[in-house]
Amino acid sequence: MLISNEKIQELSLKIKQLIESSPISELNNNLHALIQGALTKMELVSREEFDIQSALLARTQEQLKRLEEKISQLEEGQASRK
Repeated sequence: MLISNEKIQELSLKIKQLIESSPISELNNNLHALIQGALTKMELVSREEFDIQSALLARTQEQLKRLEEKISQLEEGQASRK
């Protein structure tokens, strides 16, 4: 026995109306707010922001390495003058 598309749509509409008029719809809204609040508390960042910060950190580490080498060279030059 095949069920027509019309009957399937009618059943789908009735289920949708039943869910919208029941406490389940409130649960859906509350669940959405709960998840959004939890994610906000985690202070998550987008992938784009993560990539930007990673690149910035890599550049900063490279600059720090060059500065440390420069300081070492200056200290060696100062020690050899004494």
